[in-house]
Amino acid sequence: MTRLQSVTADELTEWNRRYASLPALDIVQLSSRWFSPNLVLASSFGPEDLVLMHLALQQDQRPEIFVLDTGRLPPETYDLIERWRLRYEVKFRFYYPDPVALESFVTTHGPNAFYESAERRKQCCQIRKVQPLQRALQGKDAWLTGLRREQSAARSTIDLFAFDEAGRLKISPLIDWSRQEVWDYIRTHKLPYNPLHDKGYASIGCAPCSRAIEAHEDERAGRWWWEDQSHKECGLHSPVKKEDQHAPASL
Repeated sequence: MTRLQSVTADELTEWNRRYASLPALDIVQLSSRWFSPNLVLASSFGPEDLVLMHLALQQDQRPEIFVLDTGRLPPETYDLIERWRLRYEVKFRFYYPDPVALESFVTTHGPNAFYESAERRKQCCQIRKVQPLQRALQGKDAWLTGLRREQSAARSTIDLFAFDEAGRLKISPLIDWSRQEVWDYIRTHKLPYNPLHDKGYASIGCAPCSRAIEAHEDERAGRWWWEDQSHKECGLHSPVKKEDQHAPASL
């Protein structure tokens, strides 16, 4: 099955109960079987995404892996993408901000407007991330993400299966993994990773919006650290509650 059919919120709740204990590899395998070729994997090349990509590349039906290139990523992230491309012989799909929208925003507000206010930062994220994501997901049935409940308070209630704003199925196979488990997997499988992690960076996005964290801080503390710490997201993973949307009718 590759096309979504109508399903109720109660049925989605049942799927989360039924498949909650499955290993991440099994979730990725089942997702690939159910939704290919309309399944994609969103990768920022953070630790969780490295694990997901490694799991996905083991499948007979590999999901397309896409990258949102904001134009402000650290050089280390681009180097890491190239290392993965060459080692695993994988072709990544890149999505970029609309140049007209970006030119207008930067011309009006300046290249570092995101430091001015949460509103300006969210506008920047909307242009550089959210709008390209919408294009990346157009025509797709489901997407894999590296979200984990342990990452922050805002993500502590996410589900294995959830609906995104467009009614696609959003699948997060690593929701119950700890940070230690993620890094154990990376080291066990000798996966290339971003060297900024060895300098204290737990979460890496755009270069000017990411910093190293202290031992007592949560993993998302290094992102947009000048804002209110209680809820910081770029808009890619806003929670959605809908009574009836589209998802596979029988799994």
